[in-house]
Amino acid sequence: MKILLINTPRSPHNMILESAPAEAKKYIHKKLIGPPLGLLTVAEAVKDYDVVFFETKGQYDLYPETTPPLQELVLKLLNEHQPDVVGTTTIASEFDYAIEIFKTVKSFNPQILTVAGGLHATSSPTDFSDPSVDLVLPGQSAHIFREVIQAKEKNKTFDHIPGIIINHNGELKKTKLRRYDFNSAKEDFLMPNRKLVEPWRDSYIVGNANEPSTYLFTSLGCPYKCTFCSIWCQYHGKYLQRDVESIITELKQIDYNIVRFADANTIVNEKVIDYLFDRIEQEGIKKTYIMDIRTDTAVKHPKLIEKLARNGLKVVICGFESFREEELKRYNKSAEARLIHEAIDIFHKNDIMLRGNYVIPNDYDESDFKALSEYTSSHKVTYAGYTILTPMPGTPFYDEVKEQIIDFDLTKYNFFNSVLKTKLPLEKFYENVGKLWLIKKGTDVI
Repeated sequence: MKILLINTPRSPHNMILESAPAEAKKYIHKKLIGPPLGLLTVAEAVKDYDVVFFETKGQYDLYPETTPPLQELVLKLLNEHQPDVVGTTTIASEFDYAIEIFKTVKSFNPQILTVAGGLHATSSPTDFSDPSVDLVLPGQSAHIFREVIQAKEKNKTFDHIPGIIINHNGELKKTKLRRYDFNSAKEDFLMPNRKLVEPWRDSYIVGNANEPSTYLFTSLGCPYKCTFCSIWCQYHGKYLQRDVESIITELKQIDYNIVRFADANTIVNEKVIDYLFDRIEQEGIKKTYIMDIRTDTAVKHPKLIEKLARNGLKVVICGFESFREEELKRYNKSAEARLIHEAIDIFHKNDIMLRGNYVIPNDYDESDFKALSEYTSSHKVTYAGYTILTPMPGTPFYDEVKEQIIDFDLTKYNFFNSVLKTKLPLEKFYENVGKLWLIKKGTDVI
């Protein structure tokens, strides 16, 4: 049984970048960098089979001039490896590429089983009605994928596998509910097989770093329920904390010196993180860490921030989201704008490079952009980021504004494009967002 796992390309649509002044372009997000932990975990679940992994993002990043278009690239992989199963995971902005991969597979050989998973398969499974998709695996599906492969190997049907969706000629049918919910942070944890991404390792170099970084998760899900965020929705509001010793084992195994904790919020249970860094110090693990930390967490636990900084925390990404209390309440952020200044001081006092991110709603006019510009100019961070408030499928914000959406092209659902009607003329809106990136200049690209 040969399995081909293909990581989808990223969407190229970025109107903030296209509309920004020339001097701002080099500071604007161009791509998200890091190995696809979900797909690498899927690979680990079926490691005793013949697994081939291909990272299209890394391939296009490293060899943009010589890498062929996606369809041609997939056909080459199919000819070379002759797989029995092709799988991928996808987010909303990469959904069209997932379908293109599956259509190419079926045109090559209709007998190849095609399997879709990932965030979009969880939040919007009904989108996968194209006949090129055989199975949809929502949720934490690495172990379920193994069940699929075992059934395929024995020439069995898939109807007996609970918790999946089977595509019968464009009609999606759910199998029975699964009684057991996998906990991929504890007893069902699978170590991502990072060896599979070695050919693309250099594509994970961020900004001015001279070596690549890797992702590692210490938790899954999020206890907070921001209306625009997909993460807590994906896990139905659950928060799954990994065991400290499991994290320590992984840190000791990986040969990356820069580790980006890929959590929605790294510090939710401060006692766990406190103990984790005790163990990091005891084991003599010397790495550079990047974390997502909330403003209220930093203000509440300044001594913990100090401890993390002593033991390798160098960069923090902080979702400020807005400088206005009423907007934060609208987003159900559960944090106050007044804490931003205090949090900035705490991070800077510990020599932590801070990226503060703001989301820009579609109803901003010139006065709103002026007010935000004045605020961010007086609340300096190492790097400031500005993205567009986007109704991601499956979120409360999507349900709130879905009747107002004017652009349904999913490749634009990546926070760099407005899919809602803007108060300002669209070109003027993008121009204002782009100019914000000049307020605090940075050199990283994430």
